[in-house]
Amino acid sequence: MQNLEKRLKNELQQNNKVKIVHAARWSLPIHSIEVEYKPVKRTKMDVLMKMMLIAFQKAEIAGADQLSELLLVEQLFVEDLINIMGRTGLIEKKGDFFALTSKGNQQLENGVFEEEQEMESQIVLYSTSHEAFLSGDIKPAMDGEGELAIFRYVKEGYLDAELSFEAEQVIDALQTKVVETDMKDIQLVISEIQKTTELYVDDIPCFEFILHNKEEDIFYARVWNTLLERWDEVLENMLNEKERLAWREKYLS
Repeated sequence: MQNLEKRLKNELQQNNKVKIVHAARWSLPIHSIEVEYKPVKRTKMDVLMKMMLIAFQKAEIAGADQLSELLLVEQLFVEDLINIMGRTGLIEKKGDFFALTSKGNQQLENGVFEEEQEMESQIVLYSTSHEAFLSGDIKPAMDGEGELAIFRYVKEGYLDAELSFEAEQVIDALQTKVVETDMKDIQLVISEIQKTTELYVDDIPCFEFILHNKEEDIFYARVWNTLLERWDEVLENMLNEKERLAWREKYLS
């Protein structure tokens, strides 16, 4: 921690008109939440699937053998695709003939085939101070980390309080963690959240610096968030809004 703090101080004082008037360390509570969800695989629709959907849309097709003769395609391939289309809700039997569902019409129009995958789970990180999910990896505790005070503007009772966030926030956080596929024209997206479970809370060290720019005569805060591994504008703005007037009185008196 000392090496990191020294590097940050050097960076901040590269401008000789800027002086660090106060430095502190504290920890920011980060909630680890397990999310169970269903991903959807989106694939560019192949030619055979398009041809079959168009045939179901335009003609009265009763079975795979009829469609196989019409398209001059091996019946086994046609049967396999019919099973997939039925399972994914693209087609249905109306009386004796196949017909496209509204989902089938939509996917044919878009030229994209969507297929739900098995349930998966991921752990995402939530900060009540940011009221947002954060990207990063929880790292092993550094020396002295356990002795750090909690960030002074964290709400009391945060360990027992029920977290409040929108489903869209969870989906956005998950989407950044979904493993990218190497296969061309395939995209994995999150279709729905099944369940969220809070697991534990980690205390993330942060470095706070209060600076005075002598030339412009302004005070401002910089906060290094070790989870994000960058300067944290949200926490900086919070300190600036709440304490800037007090800094002038405290450090210039």
